[in-house]
Amino acid sequence: MEIKEFEALKEIVSKQEEMLRFDSFTNKDAWELGKFMVERIYEKGIELAVSIRKCNGTILFQHETAGTNLLNDKWLGRKCQTVILREQSSFGAWVDANITGETVESNGLDPREYVFIGGGFPIKLKTGEMVGVLLASNLPQQKDHQFVVDILSDYLGVKDVPSVLPLFE
Repeated sequence: MEIKEFEALKEIVSKQEEMLRFDSFTNKDAWELGKFMVERIYEKGIELAVSIRKCNGTILFQHETAGTNLLNDKWLGRKCQTVILREQSSFGAWVDANITGETVESNGLDPREYVFIGGGFPIKLKTGEMVGVLLASNLPQQKDHQFVVDILSDYLGVKDVPSVLPLFE
């Protein structure tokens, strides 16, 4: 991909992160969102590990289908750390890295704990406060990211949220 395409992706991801926000978000909301997400996974017949975590790392919800394993769990953790640190989606971090040339290591971070790759999305309130992270692992990174975006769009009833997938076709 060329810089121009990454800049287009950056615009899409920024719009997604701005559009997909909650009025409030409680532990019970995490449970409801988690159940909604798992039902969708089984309806689509996909193999996925998903998690909802607070910004302090507490796991509020997690489910891993039979086709996932401990490696997916490790990816969830690394994506979560990245979202918490940067307060943006882990896919957004990947896009930024491809524009700027930065790496996990050039940011002074341990690649065993952080990763610039899609699948982690900030749970933010409409005020802008980040209260948690929604995570997915096991699909190609752009599909992990778009799965989370689609789930949030449907759950929140937000229409016309742009997709990153057309830029990968």
